[in-house]
Amino acid sequence: MRYRMIERCRDAFPIRLMCRCLHVSTSGYYDWRDRPLSQRAHDDRRLLERIRKIHDGSDGVMGSPRVWKELRYEGEACGLNRIARLMRQQRLYGIPQRKRWHKKVCGLRPENVHNHLQRDFTASEPNSRWVTDITYVRTQESWLYLCVVVDLYSGIVVGWSMSHCQDPQLVLQAVLMALWQREAKTPVILHSDRGCQFTSDEYQRFLQGHNLICSMSAVGSCADNAPAESFFGLLKRERVYRRQYRTRAEARTDIFDYIERFHNPRKRRQLEMRQKQDLGLTKPSGEMG
Repeated sequence: MRYRMIERCRDAFPIRLMCRCLHVSTSGYYDWRDRPLSQRAHDDRRLLERIRKIHDGSDGVMGSPRVWKELRYEGEACGLNRIARLMRQQRLYGIPQRKRWHKKVCGLRPENVHNHLQRDFTASEPNSRWVTDITYVRTQESWLYLCVVVDLYSGIVVGWSMSHCQDPQLVLQAVLMALWQREAKTPVILHSDRGCQFTSDEYQRFLQGHNLICSMSAVGSCADNAPAESFFGLLKRERVYRRQYRTRAEARTDIFDYIERFHNPRKRRQLEMRQKQDLGLTKPSGEMG
């Protein structure tokens, strides 16, 4: 640490003076400076290049945990603390999540509708379990409402819609988009909260007519729909809170870009890597350092 400090300040102060003040020998400093880099130092340099590329590719929104996950998907054997140290040294930081509390008024759950997920957000195959929710985005023109449908198997947003008003049609358009891209016609559990758009008769009839099993959260429990809330948190932290939208059209374009050009392609890459690991084509991430 002392030698690094001397190396950093060598152009500002005499080396002999700094060595005397820090109680180290001048010869020891020169031996340290001329010593070849260790294998770990070479690895750190190589990792740092990949970290910078991932961080820049995310528009500077990814912190060390998500950068570390990306490196693990690529097959890098490295620890989270090591990535955090390298990013901290280079002053590379992500966008922290804002902590807010919103009390949401819940509607009555329709008869014969249950919470089929019970906070089990795993799925053994694609298009077997979906979650949906609505959020809002502020623009200088007015509010823009966004509804998404997320596949729990991959984390991909399989359906989405945006509108200036929050009504059942907003939800139905998002679910229709998810249905259009679904290949198999097997039943799908579609989980939501108890918002009036989801408890409406129109929405319930639509689900029954398209082989969708309605599932709903408990009263006042956002954790029952955590994957949808998590996606909205990422969207706002990584994109919405970093912009000032003048019009709803401008917000639509930017949110489309985030979903289709950033979030979904990254989730597809992670899914492909996970499938290769399941087939034994790559080293499982659990065996990495």
